[in-house]
Amino acid sequence: MLIVIPEVFTREQVRGLRASLDAAEWVDGKVTAGHQSAQSKNNSQIPENHPVAREVGERILQSLGTHPLFRSAALPLKVFPPLFNRYAGGQTFGTHVDNAIRTHAASGGRIRTDLSCTLFFSDPEEYDGGDLVVEDTYGSKSVKLPAGDMILYPSTSLHHVTPVTRGARVSSFFWLQSMIRQDSQRSLLFDLDNAIQRVASNPATDVQRSVVQLTGVYHNLLRQWAEL
Repeated sequence: MLIVIPEVFTREQVRGLRASLDAAEWVDGKVTAGHQSAQSKNNSQIPENHPVAREVGERILQSLGTHPLFRSAALPLKVFPPLFNRYAGGQTFGTHVDNAIRTHAASGGRIRTDLSCTLFFSDPEEYDGGDLVVEDTYGSKSVKLPAGDMILYPSTSLHHVTPVTRGARVSSFFWLQSMIRQDSQRSLLFDLDNAIQRVASNPATDVQRSVVQLTGVYHNLLRQWAEL
């Protein structure tokens, strides 16, 4: 399930955060790559413990914490502190699968990576190439979103970033452990939650019983599948 999370940040917020990111120190992106992905990874990153990375990362987590679509789609339990990368001058990242377990260098905390997140800080017209291509059950999906928007996709997916041939693609990337391990189960709960919200917004009184039934199904499935 690929879900676009729109407007994590407003255009004005993006401008301020992007200025901070551009002014930060950037290093070789291989510092956070696993053995296999390091062979195909060619980009720059802000060091994990850099003050700007911590500050902007905290802003991201605060915004997502109140974003109803993100919470419904991800059902987050643990979120890895956001990292930041930049592609320019032909840089790319070949096809790979994200590591199953991520360990935070500073805290030593570990998470199982159920979902991967890419939050864009560059608009599509700022650069050529740089598409995030995710392979799912229904084929390859190419993703290139406006600055401030984010894509959420299963960490089990093969994916790559095409070469950036003009300009720079700046984004945040991170992972989360969901209360629901299986993507198919999260998808079912997400559909149920959407149905509940749609029916609940209908002012007709005869939908009330349906709202109660759908809510009951949602919470009973969540009760069976949640891992805390």
